[in-house]
Amino acid sequence: MTLLAVQILFNFIIAIIWMFLHDAWNALTFISGYFIGFLFIFALRRFFPTRFYGYTVIAVVKLVFLFISELISSSILVAKQVTRPTINVTPGIFKVHTNLESDWEITLLSSLITLTPGSVVIEIAMEEKVLFIHAMDIPESEALVLKAQEKFERAIMEVTR
Repeated sequence: MTLLAVQILFNFIIAIIWMFLHDAWNALTFISGYFIGFLFIFALRRFFPTRFYGYTVIAVVKLVFLFISELISSSILVAKQVTRPTINVTPGIFKVHTNLESDWEITLLSSLITLTPGSVVIEIAMEEKVLFIHAMDIPESEALVLKAQEKFERAIMEVTR
């Protein structure tokens, strides 16, 4: 069990103890107990060997909102490409080097890039940390994918480190 999971479990235990002390078994008492536990764990964060789990939760929420914004912007780009009178696209493959280290970080990055319209990760060279990406329109998509990759990498590093 990771140490972040221990902090979350400790927070749940505090919330349940809070419910025992108030002799009320409802959602409002649990939420207030969880909030009290959250503040308690935040106050004691220097005694834990890892960082406070609230920072990780905030980083995950940022990553989700970043993905949603990139999904919307790339969907608009694909809609513009498809609704043109003449489809003038130049598909191609390019490679992207990543600074991420663990397997699941690279897998998450490739999934996030693949889920954005107009680009698909077709191969991952784990040894060299290289993603091979097929883009719908190389001149437009390559710059956007590189920009999105940089944003996603930074957000993933916030979550994992």
